[in-house]
Amino acid sequence: MKDMAKLARTLVTGAALVVGLAGATIAQDLKFFTIGTGGTAYTYYPVGGVIANAISKPPGSRPCDEGGSCGVDGLIASAVSSRGSVDNVNAIVSGLRDSGFAQSDVAYWAYTGTGTMEGQPPAENLRTIAALFEEHIHLVAKADSGIDNVADLKGKRVSLDEPGSGTYVDAKLILEANGLSVDDVTAEALKGNAASDALRNGRIDAFFVVAGYPTGSLVELASAEDIKLVPISGAGAEALTEKYGFFAQSDIPAGTYEGVEATPTVAVGAQWFTSAEQDEELIYQITKALWNDNSRKLLDVGHAKGKTITLDTALNGVGVPLHPGAERFYREAGVLK
Repeated sequence: MKDMAKLARTLVTGAALVVGLAGATIAQDLKFFTIGTGGTAYTYYPVGGVIANAISKPPGSRPCDEGGSCGVDGLIASAVSSRGSVDNVNAIVSGLRDSGFAQSDVAYWAYTGTGTMEGQPPAENLRTIAALFEEHIHLVAKADSGIDNVADLKGKRVSLDEPGSGTYVDAKLILEANGLSVDDVTAEALKGNAASDALRNGRIDAFFVVAGYPTGSLVELASAEDIKLVPISGAGAEALTEKYGFFAQSDIPAGTYEGVEATPTVAVGAQWFTSAEQDEELIYQITKALWNDNSRKLLDVGHAKGKTITLDTALNGVGVPLHPGAERFYREAGVLK
């Protein structure tokens, strides 16, 4: 009996040792990677979730060719809600986040310490992974508001989004291009559903959103309230696009939001950034996983903007240097000569 008890203890100890070693191996192989996005009601967050899913491959996942994950071995990526472009750039530079989405204009100004970031230390360690999709500036008001252009915002209660967001930066530039300043409006700092609710309840007259269309919070708002998109066009839009090369004049098509006509506005590029200090092999594998066939399927069904995220446009409007790992992939893929 003593021998049997001793054997049982030995087997249990051995099993525990094996489990412990296996756990240590998994922990050692595991890598977490964060993607700073934006508010949960806008486009960055759901797109970030799709991309995080595409590039992840936790230990124990089924092989890609057997219908499992086709991401980076041992990687668990997560989309993190944030205040937006400026917040994400600052978080990458400080090491708080591994990567993040940002508007092309915001990232370039941060990298060079120019434009709206003049006087601040250049974010010299910022690096690009990919250009993703086009973002349109939405200026939203009630259909009967009497606000028909940007100049009509004078004296009105307008949400510019939170400081730290790309929307806040662009809203100020749009006001300035149309002869206004923040002091000419009663500025609020509301985001997502909070801005929609404030408009419905009459607490604000209009709000800005920079997002890929259709953006969820506005789809919901348009189904519950008669709204309009205020045109950002004419001399103001021309001045903006001439002064800042990252802006382009573009329309939001009719029917994008219920009852809303086609509306001329301006757009910027949404891009994915990381730090120069991130491991080259890791970023190479992440970039490769982003553009594999399985990721293509996820992007096509994961969000309306996903179909516009393509390898052919991955370097469009890139003003911040590529991360060496991303650059290696694009050279191998023949995208970068």
